[in-house]
Amino acid sequence: MKKLYTLITLLVSVFLQAQTAAVGIGTTNPQQKLHLDDSVGTLRIESLDKDNNAYNGGNLQPGGTYPLYVDSNGILTLSTQALTNSDGLDAIDHMSIPTSSITLTTDDADGKVEKTFFTYTITVPRAAVLEVKYSLSFEVYQTNSPLTMIRDGGARRITTYYTLDSATRKYGQASKCYMNQNINNPAPFLPTERIGATGQLYNSSTTYIQLTPGTHTVHFKTELSSSLPSLETYVRLAVDIDSVFMRLY
Repeated sequence: MKKLYTLITLLVSVFLQAQTAAVGIGTTNPQQKLHLDDSVGTLRIESLDKDNNAYNGGNLQPGGTYPLYVDSNGILTLSTQALTNSDGLDAIDHMSIPTSSITLTTDDADGKVEKTFFTYTITVPRAAVLEVKYSLSFEVYQTNSPLTMIRDGGARRITTYYTLDSATRKYGQASKCYMNQNINNPAPFLPTERIGATGQLYNSSTTYIQLTPGTHTVHFKTELSSSLPSLETYVRLAVDIDSVFMRLY
């Protein structure tokens, strides 16, 4: 009976130690709550493998590796939870955004204009890194009323980017330069000659910015510029399927 009491006491002592102290596998001196020695090898979680998890692409790309995340409950997962993900839908509808176009006039002094066309508000309780990916569509014309294509042979640059709060630093800058060759078609331009491109252009970019705790506003902006003297230009924004993806780290 004395031996039985001694065994029970020993088991209880080991159990309590496991609950309050570190556990080592392959080591007698664990440095964390769970410490796997280098002689043990890798850690395998079958619920995350290619046969048991739809987010593991190993069946499509054998031997590939995939990012591992932890959710708000501390559960390991392969699933990406984005802050914003348009996922094939139109993220920026030109019919609903405050400024769906930008115009450069011939009397503009520096040949450059800028406008904010979309904003996002984000609140974070801690310091974080924000990943931002976007793709914005636009069309370039000379005038809006009537809608007239550019036929003067001059170049226009359309730049998109975003700023954080009231700061002036530009993130995620992307540009397209629009021009045509009307060398043999001088003004006033014959209506039958259309030496220029029509259709949508796209600016796309990916970047990362640091956020401090609190509420922040991401301002998506566009800048339109030409040579001097300023060339008359009208740009319609978000005319096709536009995408925005944001994720916090």
